[in-house]
Amino acid sequence: MQWFGRGESDNVEDQRGSGGGRGLAVGGGIVGLIAAAIYFFTGIDPSQVLNQVSSNQPQQTEQQAKDPNAPEDNGKKFVRVVLKDTEDIWGKLFADMGRQYQDPKVVLFTDAVQSACGNASSATGPFYCPGDARVYIDLSFYDELKNRFGAAGDFAQAYVIAHEVGHHVQNLLGVSAKMDQARNRLSQREYNKLSVKLELQADFYAGVWAHYEQSIKKVIDEKDIKDALNAANAIGDDRLQQQTQGHVEPDSFTHGTSAQRMYWFKKGYETGDVKQGNTFADDRLALVVN
Repeated sequence: MQWFGRGESDNVEDQRGSGGGRGLAVGGGIVGLIAAAIYFFTGIDPSQVLNQVSSNQPQQTEQQAKDPNAPEDNGKKFVRVVLKDTEDIWGKLFADMGRQYQDPKVVLFTDAVQSACGNASSATGPFYCPGDARVYIDLSFYDELKNRFGAAGDFAQAYVIAHEVGHHVQNLLGVSAKMDQARNRLSQREYNKLSVKLELQADFYAGVWAHYEQSIKKVIDEKDIKDALNAANAIGDDRLQQQTQGHVEPDSFTHGTSAQRMYWFKKGYETGDVKQGNTFADDRLALVVN
């Protein structure tokens, strides 16, 4: 992905080392790795996995504040470039639909963070909180993505951001509100099925963004798309469950299988048509743009 020296978004908040998440105990070792696998790409309802650390655990040591005069690192610059591209592309697509796109914020944090959805540790993975319209990312997760899940490449990292921005798109289109309504009347098993479709739609929207990243921005190539598909394959529920618990439980899926995630990303990329992302076609909710 060609990103050096390109335009950057101003909507990135750097809270790394701020101690904003102090008081939140973070499990380490195998527990942390399993948590990262299970909750990777948490989606628009992170409240299910936030605030889950018991209060009797030791507090995390507060980090030293980041030097405001230090030069910006490449990780932050990369996030700012990718976010700017999502702003440009979704701004155009929303205008084409006669709608107004509202830019989300991206919050960079270290170890733990507070959001409108609650407290989260790095083990939660990247997530989007509809309560404050922010995407939260600990950049160390990219090392996990590469080293543990075998998903390397700049565009695999861009896919993480694009997927979470896809949840922001869902929030703006009213999908989040309908999901909240559904939660109140469905069993956990039934809601999990809807959650899968929600995540697959975010993958589709990430693919739509990639379509225009290539056709308009002209900053990616086929290798980048392969990297994104590899990332989608690496974090399917079936693959993660097999890796972490040795067996697969379809009823507990919340994000979709590797094959499903790859299919919907690829469909979005190949069509570039927002209206073709009806992952809820078999449900009465009609959680899709009409």
